[in-house]
Amino acid sequence: MRINTIEKGTNKRKTGNGKQKKLKGKNIFTTLFFLGTLGTITGMTLLYGPWSFFREWLVTTAMTTMTHQYYATIFYDENTIDYILDKNKVVETDDDTNPDLITTGDTYKTVFENEYERQILERDSKNNDYKVIPIDGKGYDGYMVAIYEPSRIRAVVTKNLGASGQYVTKMASDHDALVAINGGGFDDPNYVGTGGSPLGVTITSGKVVSGGWYGGNGGVIGFDKQDKLILGKMTLEEAQKKGIRDAVTFGPFLIVNGKKSEVLGNGGWGTAPRTAIGQRKDGIVLFLVLDGRKATKPGATMNDIIKIMEQYGAYNAANLDGGTSTVLVIDSIIVNDPIDLAGSHRTRPVASAFILDKDGKDNSDHSIIQDKLDKYGK
Repeated sequence: MRINTIEKGTNKRKTGNGKQKKLKGKNIFTTLFFLGTLGTITGMTLLYGPWSFFREWLVTTAMTTMTHQYYATIFYDENTIDYILDKNKVVETDDDTNPDLITTGDTYKTVFENEYERQILERDSKNNDYKVIPIDGKGYDGYMVAIYEPSRIRAVVTKNLGASGQYVTKMASDHDALVAINGGGFDDPNYVGTGGSPLGVTITSGKVVSGGWYGGNGGVIGFDKQDKLILGKMTLEEAQKKGIRDAVTFGPFLIVNGKKSEVLGNGGWGTAPRTAIGQRKDGIVLFLVLDGRKATKPGATMNDIIKIMEQYGAYNAANLDGGTSTVLVIDSIIVNDPIDLAGSHRTRPVASAFILDKDGKDNSDHSIIQDKLDKYGK
């Protein structure tokens, strides 16, 4: 009898455990179902609900990438995307850059108009070539580099023209550069990001590398023989008539002759890592590199770049290629924190870059690219 009682009790306990397991499994399923349903409703609301902020951010951010436009196209048709892009864009000024408004020369001061001017003009006692200024904003961080001799800035291109790009670290090393940032855009018909064919007009130390048509925002971004930053929608022939010695092509133009572009919505470029170049009225050149793609630092908008450039006194400024291309290299070492769309901390090969040469360096040697020009063409 005692054994039977124990067996009955054991059976009862087994039955109770089975019910508990079933109940536990049911609770887990219910929780997962609830979370899945909630996630689906939230996602559908963000994608198609009455509030447009998220979908405008998604479309504009995705459509300015080379390889991840499907983030937008899988959810929205062409008409919806075009509508969103038309609401969010940069309306550039019609002004042509007036180089006469830029003067180069002595920029030393002991009294500064504001903190930003002090940061630019108060030089590093150990480095008279350039000054690196950390930038920390609400959704981004990065660096502003003030370069005091614009005559030493030039554009360089990949050694593998027409085939593949190069990392900016390699370009900087090949040219023995002090500072380098990524430059203009590049043709990428198959969305593979090779970076071998620069867009539009590209000139390096007076040598024409490319001169194709460019129909996007912005245009030619380059320095003339008087070391003035010239921004303009121009052909190769027009650039040559203006005496452009070094140039890449991209955009949009952000500030021209002190007049900033009008930004509608988020500017149509979403939020991402950014690279930009500018020049103050005193001739000092500004390299701006802003990181993003982090949980608390998603990146910068066109408005963010304009604001920063204005604060630091840029009289002319333009956006350069951004996203995974964004990189700042000093002494052949990456200084910023580039992150690609997969979350990896890395940059990518690009077609062109702006560099700061060492003082007294002869820039007349074109041997690095000459062997490729005939094959690649202009």
